[in-house]
Amino acid sequence: MSKETMAFKQRPLGVLAALPQELGDLVDAMRADGELRTVTVGRRDYHVGTVYGVPCVVTLARVGKVAAAATASALIHVFDVDAIVFTGVAGGVGSQVRVGDVVVANALLQHDLDASPLFPRYEVPLLGVTHFAAYAELADELAAACERFVADEGAALAERFRLHGARVHRGLVISGDRFVSSSEEVGALRAALPDALAVEMEGAAIAQVCYEHDVPCAIVRTISDTADDHATASFTSFLTDIAHAYSSGILRRFLEARSRA
Repeated sequence: MSKETMAFKQRPLGVLAALPQELGDLVDAMRADGELRTVTVGRRDYHVGTVYGVPCVVTLARVGKVAAAATASALIHVFDVDAIVFTGVAGGVGSQVRVGDVVVANALLQHDLDASPLFPRYEVPLLGVTHFAAYAELADELAAACERFVADEGAALAERFRLHGARVHRGLVISGDRFVSSSEEVGALRAALPDALAVEMEGAAIAQVCYEHDVPCAIVRTISDTADDHATASFTSFLTDIAHAYSSGILRRFLEARSRA
């Protein structure tokens, strides 16, 4: 066991997001729960403590697949986490997905990975895998927390921010090192990957690292935009005004349920 986690009676849960707004008030809640240690590794601050009764290591992955993979590796090798949960916003790709909805990944894929003709498109070379499955039990817990959040707070948030009534979806989330922000791009993704519900920049990289190290992971994404020509403005507004409320509410319900299990 890592020296960073020896004080815990159980291995901690790794919780991360790309940007500060996507973590909500989790670090503040951890500080209020009791002792909080901050450990700097690879120019990232990892906050170690207990939040809502669950031992956690909370950090920012930053943006992009390389940053996310590096952070997941540190959580596994330095902090010996038991599992990893990632929260944040994403662009909606599926026709049934609207701004304000929540997507819990069943599987993740890198939409910009193409080593053809040496390997099939989307396949990770030498792994023989295109889709990385989320850990079913963890994803179920996360989806249940999302459903409770939507039932408790969805209507008020929809009225306050002029959103449609939020819904929770399960399915394919795709990742790439590009902010998708045009109707042409999102149309191409829909044509190539018709099962995709959401597009973002970190999830599949985290899922690959967890797959290679047999560490359970789950990814939840709140839809901030529809990845089209209006995506930049919608993303910025949603991130600033709304993302905090979603992440705080979902993570609190998820962690409280884990602490009772």
